[in-house]
Amino acid sequence: MQKQTILVIEDEQAIADVVIYNLQKEGYSVVWERDGRTGLQRAQSMMPDLIVLDLMLPGIDGLQICRNLKSDPRTRDIRVLMLTARGAETDEIVGFNMGADDYVTKPFRVTPLIHRIKALLRRAETEDTPKALLAAHGIEIDRTNHIVKVDSQELELTPTEFRMLWTLMSQPGRPFSRNELMETSRGEDANSLERTIDVHVRALRKKLGSQADVIETVRGIGYRFIRR
Repeated sequence: MQKQTILVIEDEQAIADVVIYNLQKEGYSVVWERDGRTGLQRAQSMMPDLIVLDLMLPGIDGLQICRNLKSDPRTRDIRVLMLTARGAETDEIVGFNMGADDYVTKPFRVTPLIHRIKALLRRAETEDTPKALLAAHGIEIDRTNHIVKVDSQELELTPTEFRMLWTLMSQPGRPFSRNELMETSRGEDANSLERTIDVHVRALRKKLGSQADVIETVRGIGYRFIRR
């Protein structure tokens, strides 16, 4: 079986050495770049299964790299885990809005980091399915082509908003806790980021416009997509 490939874009060699050593010990093929510009070029050429991405980089910063990758149909499905010393909630939200799939702050513990990387890769495998479409209340969502339409008008959603909407629409009427939505959208072990789900729901409702009320708040639990 071919090894899964992980690209580490990190300018601090000591941190990169620790991450690379432990990923290789788990059986992954790992490539390291320490400059943002060359890291982006390497990502576009090698098409890794996952990128461990530092935020503060020489050349191009991590947010710009993530934005470029997620706006390109060829690279938008590559999983991105941001690894950064910037741990404020606003930084996490900006990172997720740029398309990051998970966000780990330095200093970090190696075992939980590897666990989260494995979770992202497992989710990528389960989402590699044939074309799937859902439609309800004037909303159409195409999981394969990453397209959402409301009353035939295409919307621009972030990857997190898209996965959240897909999760809710796939089981209408079922209440999802905030933690469940975080796990579905960005992998396991998301308890510390649970509070940010409300920010994403508000943004998603705003984009849904006239259909915003199809996402109901379930007091004390989370959210659900209303039934027909």
